[in-house]
Amino acid sequence: MLEKADIRVGGERDWDVTVHDDRLYGRILTQGTLGLGEAYMDGWWDAPAIDQFIHQLLVHKVKDAIRVDFALASAYLRALTVNLQRRHTYEVAHTHYDLSDDLYAAMLDKRMIYSCGYWKNAGGLEEAQAAKLDLVCAKIGLEKGMRVLDIGSGWGGFLKYAAENYGIVGTGVTISKRQHAFSVKDAGDLELTYRLADYMALEGTFDRIVSIGMFEHVGYKNYAAFMGKVASLLAPDGLFLLHTIGGDISVNHGDPWAQKYIFPNGMLPSMRQISTASEKVFVMEDWHNFGADYDPTLMAWHENFEAAWPDLANGFDQRFYRMWRYYLLS
Repeated sequence: MLEKADIRVGGERDWDVTVHDDRLYGRILTQGTLGLGEAYMDGWWDAPAIDQFIHQLLVHKVKDAIRVDFALASAYLRALTVNLQRRHTYEVAHTHYDLSDDLYAAMLDKRMIYSCGYWKNAGGLEEAQAAKLDLVCAKIGLEKGMRVLDIGSGWGGFLKYAAENYGIVGTGVTISKRQHAFSVKDAGDLELTYRLADYMALEGTFDRIVSIGMFEHVGYKNYAAFMGKVASLLAPDGLFLLHTIGGDISVNHGDPWAQKYIFPNGMLPSMRQISTASEKVFVMEDWHNFGADYDPTLMAWHENFEAAWPDLANGFDQRFYRMWRYYLLS
């Protein structure tokens, strides 16, 4: 299977793999991507460039050759029978977003934007994230005094940018205690309010609503309810901008490894799922795909993470290090 993907065991190219434990093969054949990722965390294999190794696997569709993937089957059945995102709403905050402000401050740009940058004319991460924020502001036509809601507001970077540059009055909502505390402290004298709450508990009316990098946590069973909630909060002549990672096909679950270690209960929506959920609720006026810009974004995050690791190592172990770099590079 690896040979068909032009990957050599013990080879010297960047995408070739070194196997330290022969149990790796059985683990991958029965557990798919979960087994591959866990085996890397356990030190069973290495590659000079993990991103290129994963690229070879994807392009040559090696995953399709694995006939029995128990981890994938389990993820499918769990998602089919349980509304994971509503039953375990706060799990992703505890597992991922509440990890460490120091980790994210070292890895991200100065505004702590944890979503894809816009690299069209950018020379680096700071410029790419500023360009993305301004792109969002331009698309929704921000004007001074507008009431703006950010669903999944993270560390508050977008609303602070919009308030400083466009004079808006902002409200942000997050389920992460660390993100909420950081946002409140960082808001200064700007007209910004941050709430630690589930988006379904929101009330009020807003001229503009954005959701940047949060929809991946909503879950396919809740897309229609999400759209309905947003519509109920939006002024009659308002605009809603949704920024999300997307998938090429409709699924009901995420990657088993990423779900277990990075984004519990996360999944990527498809175009069909988004359009179906928004039908009879919104008029879709613009669709802009710059997903390829996630490659330079992730590589910049990885570079920052590696540079900061000597200072971060005291708070995390070696297995976390391998997990995090695998996440960023895969």
